[in-house]
Amino acid sequence: MCAFICGRSDSSGVECPDRLNRTSSYTRRENRLASLNKTDDNSTSRNYKKLYEDALAENEKLKARLEDSKQELTKIRLQLDSVTQVRAPSSRQEKFGLEKQALEKRVSDMEEELKVLTELKSDNQRLKDENGALIRVISKLSK
Repeated sequence: MCAFICGRSDSSGVECPDRLNRTSSYTRRENRLASLNKTDDNSTSRNYKKLYEDALAENEKLKARLEDSKQELTKIRLQLDSVTQVRAPSSRQEKFGLEKQALEKRVSDMEEELKVLTELKSDNQRLKDENGALIRVISKLSK
């Protein structure tokens, strides 16, 4: 009897032709799936390789941009330093000018105070003289 009906091989060890067809189609299917899996593995590894190469290229581009940015930053810092150094003397001159103005104002204030002080001294001397004259007049009147 056929293995298809009984589900096993007959006593002679020969399998039924239907069973052989089913087994061979099964084997062919498994082989086909295995080969597809192999190509998937190859394409996957190729994809990983391509992804790695893309990432590496992107990293190189980013490194180049970073280096350019660093150089530009250095250039800008140098320009800033040179501008600061050029402005520093003018800043010193401005400070010196402000100090000079402050000192000139102080001198003019002191000169005004000196004039007032001189006037006060002359008034004080005049009052002393008047006081002395009044004392003499009073002493003559009291005799």
